[in-house]
Amino acid sequence: MPTIDADAIVHDLFEPDTAVTQAVALEFGGAILRDDGRVDRAMLAAKVFSDEKARLRLEAIVHPAVYERLRQWFAVSSRPLGVASIPLLYETRREGDFDAVIVTACGANQQLERLIARGLSEKDARLRMAAQMPADEKARKADYVIRTGGTMAETSAQLDEILSALRLKMSSQGS
Repeated sequence: MPTIDADAIVHDLFEPDTAVTQAVALEFGGAILRDDGRVDRAMLAAKVFSDEKARLRLEAIVHPAVYERLRQWFAVSSRPLGVASIPLLYETRREGDFDAVIVTACGANQQLERLIARGLSEKDARLRMAAQMPADEKARKADYVIRTGGTMAETSAQLDEILSALRLKMSSQGS
């Protein structure tokens, strides 16, 4: 199944000489760029996750570009089902752009542990979590929920069940 990841799009948008990189440097100063011309994501994160106004300014630059890339990707896809991984879908109020929303969720403590395991300090992890809608709130809004607090096998089984339901829904709409 074809998938696209908003985080990967952001990485691409922060490459040297992109319109987004130029806009970020203009907004946050040239020191936000590394020697190779890429956005220094760690430096930028330190700024925006400790200052809500700065985060909103960054989001105003990045989110439109991300959604344009997503639109382009779906426009050329010939597959009847595709997955877009968008961590800030509800925060950007773009859930209506999709036929169905699947949220992956685990408890807040486990989410914190996972962020720390990815190399964030506890303080930085908590700042990032505070900048997002709580996972349980996202889960209440979603069409489908995958609880990721268990084993990989349990998570995979939930995904298989949802994909079966989506395929069934698609086949009933096509008839």
